[in-house]
Amino acid sequence: MDKDYLQQALQTFNNGNWYGWKKVDSNGNKIPNDQRMTYANIEVIKEGATIPSEADVNAKIQELKDADTEAINKKASGKQKLKDLGLDDDEIKALTGA
Repeated sequence: MDKDYLQQALQTFNNGNWYGWKKVDSNGNKIPNDQRMTYANIEVIKEGATIPSEADVNAKIQELKDADTEAINKKASGKQKLKDLGLDDDEIKALTGA
């Protein structure tokens, strides 16, 4: 399952659960569920919360993606270092669980 970076990013603003998704557009038309979860359809559901700018949300999404990429790269690097020390794949799996 793909990570939902938009929702993960939104959770970092306004102390968590502050937003929901619009169900109807400005013309009163129902927004299909598969199209609701976009920046344009964010609605504030917590008093005092504000919608962050789209640029801020996109920057947070990129930050989250970069952190995931870095974690993947560090894991691969660590496994390679263990191989360089002479461990085989089974030994590495026994040590790391992966």
